[in-house]
Amino acid sequence: MPVNLALFFCSVLIWGSTWYAITFQLGAVHPAVSVAYRFLLAGGVLLGWLALRRQPILPKRGGWGLILGAGLLNFSLNYFMVYKATALLPSGLVAVAGSVLSLMNVVNARLFLGQPMRPAVLAGGFMGVVGVLLLFTPELDGGVLTGGALIGFGLMMVSNYSASLGNMVVSKTRKAEMPLIGTTAWSMLVGAGIMVVVALVQGASFAIVPSAPYFLSLAYLALFGSIAAFLCYFTLLGRIGPGRSGYVAIMTPVVALIVSTMFEDYHWTPAGIAGLLLAVLGNLLVMAPASLGALLRRQPA
Repeated sequence: MPVNLALFFCSVLIWGSTWYAITFQLGAVHPAVSVAYRFLLAGGVLLGWLALRRQPILPKRGGWGLILGAGLLNFSLNYFMVYKATALLPSGLVAVAGSVLSLMNVVNARLFLGQPMRPAVLAGGFMGVVGVLLLFTPELDGGVLTGGALIGFGLMMVSNYSASLGNMVVSKTRKAEMPLIGTTAWSMLVGAGIMVVVALVQGASFAIVPSAPYFLSLAYLALFGSIAAFLCYFTLLGRIGPGRSGYVAIMTPVVALIVSTMFEDYHWTPAGIAGLLLAVLGNLLVMAPASLGALLRRQPA
């Protein structure tokens, strides 16, 4: 199997299931605390792996600025907004709202990295946004503010833009040839530290009520959703760029909606089906034609 395709499917299948796993993190534990524990565990495991292999642990001095940016954008603000949005919406819809990331990646790659943006991006972006809004119409029926759907949607847009800016930072770390595992580990720990500060400011308790679902979901989110998926995605990001790697955001919500249908009793409506098709087609238009071909052929390391 071509390397890029393997990286793509690992990212999609893992992240497509993590949206549902997040639901087991909600409730008694403050979102900032859960995010902090998640990335403290993930970052610690990665640093432990480097120590066991006797590889350098500390990054170069000049890399701390990029690590701080990745930690803030990818591993704190991004996920804090996701956890809060998941408390208001079915996990599948949260994932669909996250698909807007693909459009933001392309736009930000143009703004910050000077990469060209094709005219089809605007048409595809419009289709994708309309599709996401159609999927949200059942949630908006009966009151926008009381149901929290609009708030959840807004939180996901903030999360998407944070993640997109974080992807630009990660792209710079890859171009600077900063070690992938070490950079990811320290970025996670920085993000966890920021979440600890947020939790302290908000007066949150760091105590965890003993619960098998909470601890199992924490382990899955840290080891698979945070370590395995991010390493796959960041490797893909470095190989084919932030615009084309955003193709991951097209299929992830499809997997998430399937999981949500199976375990959260998500009900499909004609508007929802049309919305999903528009969201997928819009994102395909944003990414096509170069991205699909890039994923199907092996790229030099």
